Amino acid sequence: MSYPEPRYFGEHGESSGVLRPAGTAPDLFIGASDADRVHGGTRVGYLATGGSTNGAFGLYRWEMGPDPSGPMPHFHRTITESFYVLSGTVRLHDGTGWKDASAGDFLFVPEGGVHGFRNESGAPASMLLLFTPGAPREGYFEELAEIAASGRRPSEEEWADIYGRHDQYMV
Repeated sequence: MSYPEPRYFGEHGESSGVLRPAGTAPDLFIGASDADRVHGGTRVGYLATGGSTNGAFGLYRWEMGPDPSGPMPHFHRTITESFYVLSGTVRLHDGTGWKDASAGDFLFVPEGGVHGFRNESGAPASMLLLFTPGAPREGYFEELAEIAASGRRPSEEEWADIYGRHDQYMV
């Protein structure tokens, strides 16, 4: 393994870091009602998007309420996905089955690796999601939020189209 080819060619470096303070409000809420915003639902913080990292990675804070939530097993053809549990208990699927993960547990999934996550604990849980390279996952998350807010129930064919547009393939 070696370092990648240089992407910055300046002589002295530059002041280009971007700080996101801890108290920044979530960028997205995924839930069915205003009551979910207080008691449940999922809050997503766009810590670093593929657009803001020049395609290097995407990092998201995923905060789940106590109600069951999260995708079933699936895989991606173009991106890796990593999970780092911050609080609570999150069920992670590692390709062989579901495992209960708690604060400090980490799962890396390469391209093509079957994975999923669920909060089925009955209590809030949070984690970091890391995608490499930085794909435009925000579009997928925002589409999920729109579906949840509308109460619409997409057909299997509609779900297949949504997943396919966002490099997500259910198993």
